[in-house]
Amino acid sequence: MPTYEYECKSCSFNFEVFQAMSDPPLKECPKCNKEIRRLIFGGAGVIFKGSGFYVTDKGAKSASLQKSEGASSGSPCSTCPSGGEAGKCPAAAEKAKPESKSA
Repeated sequence: MPTYEYECKSCSFNFEVFQAMSDPPLKECPKCNKEIRRLIFGGAGVIFKGSGFYVTDKGAKSASLQKSEGASSGSPCSTCPSGGEAGKCPAAAEKAKPESKSA
């Protein structure tokens, strides 16, 4: 349940209320019983937990994973004129696509 912030239009009293999203907004100031308004603010940021969310995680594979992938990972591509890495070469991907036969 979110916390909503309110401000009195008359006495400028600010307060927070912990209420469900389905609850109707409050209408009276607890201090002077005049009209209040609900304030809108940014709220909390998103928190990503675990690996794979950061730029630095891109090349952070453990040594055991790199060994199990075999020689194809990181080896130069034979079909790429620039000698790109195997598995990431667009020329190799095009060559691997099955050709469709027209009737």
